[in-house]
Amino acid sequence: MSQENRSSDRKDVDVAGLEKGLKATVDGEVRFDLASKALYVSDASNYRQVPIGVVLPRSVEAVESVMAVCSRYGAPVVSRGAGTGLCGQTCNVAVVIDFSKYLNRVLEIDPHAQQARVQPGTILDDLRGQAEKYHLTFGPDPSTHNRCTLGGMIGNNSCGVHSVMAGRTADNVLELDILTYEGLRMKVGPTSEEEADRIIAAGGRRADIYSRLRDLRNRYAGLIRKRFPRIPRRVSGYGLDELLPENGFNIARALVGTEGTCVTVLEATLRLVYSPPGRTLLVLGYPDVYSAGDHIPEIMEYGPTGCEGLDDLLIKFMQRKGLHTSYLKLLPEGGGWLVVEFGGKDKEESAERARRVMEKLGKTKNPPSMKIFSDPQDELEIWKVREAGLGATAHVPDEPLAWPGWEDAAVPPERVGSYLREFRALIEEFHLHASLYGHFGQGCIHCRISFDVFTHEGIRNFMKFIERSADLVVKYGGSFSAEHGDGQSKAIFLPKMYGPELMEAFREFKSIWDPGWKMNPGKVIDANRPDQDLRIGADYQPWEPATYFRFPRDTGSFSRSTLRCVGVGECRRTHDAFMCPSFQATREEMHTTRGRAHLLFEMLRGDLIKDGWKSREVHEALALCLGCKGCRHECPVEVDIATWKSEFLSHYYKHRLRPRAAYAMGLIGFWNGAASRLPGVVNFLNRAPGLRAAAKTLAGISPERSLPEYAPATFLSGFARSSGRNGQGEEVLLYPDYLNDCFYPESLAAAADILTRWGFRVVLPPKRPPALRPLLHYGMLSLAQREMLKAIELLYPFARRGVPLLFLEPSEVSAFRDELPGLFPNNMDGQRIKGLSFLLSEFIAERKLGLPRLEGKAVFHGHCHQKAVLNIHAA
Repeated sequence: MSQENRSSDRKDVDVAGLEKGLKATVDGEVRFDLASKALYVSDASNYRQVPIGVVLPRSVEAVESVMAVCSRYGAPVVSRGAGTGLCGQTCNVAVVIDFSKYLNRVLEIDPHAQQARVQPGTILDDLRGQAEKYHLTFGPDPSTHNRCTLGGMIGNNSCGVHSVMAGRTADNVLELDILTYEGLRMKVGPTSEEEADRIIAAGGRRADIYSRLRDLRNRYAGLIRKRFPRIPRRVSGYGLDELLPENGFNIARALVGTEGTCVTVLEATLRLVYSPPGRTLLVLGYPDVYSAGDHIPEIMEYGPTGCEGLDDLLIKFMQRKGLHTSYLKLLPEGGGWLVVEFGGKDKEESAERARRVMEKLGKTKNPPSMKIFSDPQDELEIWKVREAGLGATAHVPDEPLAWPGWEDAAVPPERVGSYLREFRALIEEFHLHASLYGHFGQGCIHCRISFDVFTHEGIRNFMKFIERSADLVVKYGGSFSAEHGDGQSKAIFLPKMYGPELMEAFREFKSIWDPGWKMNPGKVIDANRPDQDLRIGADYQPWEPATYFRFPRDTGSFSRSTLRCVGVGECRRTHDAFMCPSFQATREEMHTTRGRAHLLFEMLRGDLIKDGWKSREVHEALALCLGCKGCRHECPVEVDIATWKSEFLSHYYKHRLRPRAAYAMGLIGFWNGAASRLPGVVNFLNRAPGLRAAAKTLAGISPERSLPEYAPATFLSGFARSSGRNGQGEEVLLYPDYLNDCFYPESLAAAADILTRWGFRVVLPPKRPPALRPLLHYGMLSLAQREMLKAIELLYPFARRGVPLLFLEPSEVSAFRDELPGLFPNNMDGQRIKGLSFLLSEFIAERKLGLPRLEGKAVFHGHCHQKAVLNIHAA
């Protein structure tokens, strides 16, 4: 069946009938709405394809129902886990089956057999966390380990840092429970010749599959042995080598890495390996990354559990972005580094192994600079430097945007240095930029490259570059993919690697499983071209609306700002996560930072979500955003949903009534100003049962909530009477924010008192500054701009004299540190105010002011903005 016919088949699907059939039979969430399509239209790759619909099955039986209905209507199917694929393999014009919300459990761990059974939506770290109780782990661990799913890892044949110790995902799969498009469910694994004979003799569709697979193997065995690269990280193409007799005719492992193009995985039985409890890092510094690559064979002789490489450009990018800058000081001197991990039964044994290696390397000619790390915190920080690779190389200030497209090729480990030199020369020949890092111990090189994906000429250059890159990898006997799969970004070059005969074998393998080519069509085999289905492309012309925020980090463009999200899905992690609280509660893609960013991107693109600022889909996605700015802090590319939400709401509610709570809480600064003049009367009215209930209803406040009481007197009104106790030293301004001044004036009084005791002369602005945070949170940006200018007017006389501006309320100081530069990037007084604004705790830490020591334990819960925008470590 030709690719053109397969594409037309997708367009001929009876979508209404398909949706009705799925909703009638599937135990799960069936979504054919516009928002769901927009959420699943892309992944972490360069590609964008609008799905037919999305299904979130609650059970394995529900997946069988999905397949039966899709088969009846001839609808293509694509499986999806965390959606972090970099090659386009999890987006398609198909029914998307999202396993991550419900089919996500570790079903069993057998520590004696060193096995685990998992559902496809299980997050890798969930399995690893449970297995570590028995000093076991699942060896492959890509940098997305805290959100990637095991189904996705099986689809891609993922690897990671510790594949040095345990191999690829394929090497750790024992058995798969699979479902074909036609609805055949069976378990597959290694198969002896006798067992294969019995299966074939039984007849039926299963027998036909086994018979044809064995025949395929017999016909192509010689070519498979000859043409398949003998390297640790061969991921490209299909795993036909697993069908060879010497590999046990292992059908499960042959299906690993097929990227959902052959079958759907319902359950997996996985091998667990010993996880050395003791881990020690040895970091080696070389003159450059090429020299580091030259020494891989030498380092691997010592049997490390991990061996990673970093180049100097990655470190420079991190410094420029202010990413983990304190951690970078841990690296030894050099221009290229190897991060080498050693394991042992305890910390003492692993450290001794690392010291022995360090001693031996010290005796070699031109030894590297070396630092050994045994402190767990230092080791964690070094790993964070390595895992920051993607975030560090995306959206680097003063650098062109960088994209995937040739991000994980692998060569024999002993040839890494030579390959890196030639690959760098190729990058420079095409006038591109890229940092080179990755799993050097297994020859895998990661990079994100500054392709021009906006213009016709740039895309032509991109195609020429990746074709030349493919030739280079073939020259070195490598694999185009070593971790992320082929998808459609590299698949058309597979004939260079395998030749025409094996390509026919691949087609036959797919057809055995999927005769109608309905499983993730257009990926891996007879794939769409890398320059098709681009998310950007030469025809990308987004809407550029006038905005309140100026987006100075993104060339002043809201649409450019939405390109910050690279889809890597850090916002989907469920362990030790700050972002996003609403996703932690709902497990919905709509409530991830990525989901919201993708919806806003689609709104500005305009061909799927067409109603711009009035989009109900975008409004619904932003409704549960708390404005915590967790994404601003934890997203590796600093996607700022809180700011985008404010911008969107300001336009969405133009000429519309807002919810009651927006007027009650958004304008609280104005209400407080009036109420603080008659606090006794207001408190009495708030305590009166009938009036209290009416006030809550009017303000949109839950009946269960209690109303705070206004203080009898504000801090501002009493400060003049106590100013005689003021110090005579350096002048500092204490900011009387609306919350503390009206409700907790004693906090401001205590701050003034301690500053006075330190000798500072405490001053206040002439009047209470406006309440900025509520206006920003509710998207009242026209009013917020006016009030911000009033605040600048109050503070600039102090800022021009260099007076420190001290705050007690984190959300108010964050308005000056974060939003003010976005609203008024060219306001010089605003820049001065930003630079002089401190939370009191930050000021104390910066000036190293002594505090009395109080014995006892305290539980500290920092404000979200304190963590995201300010310095929580100063608290």
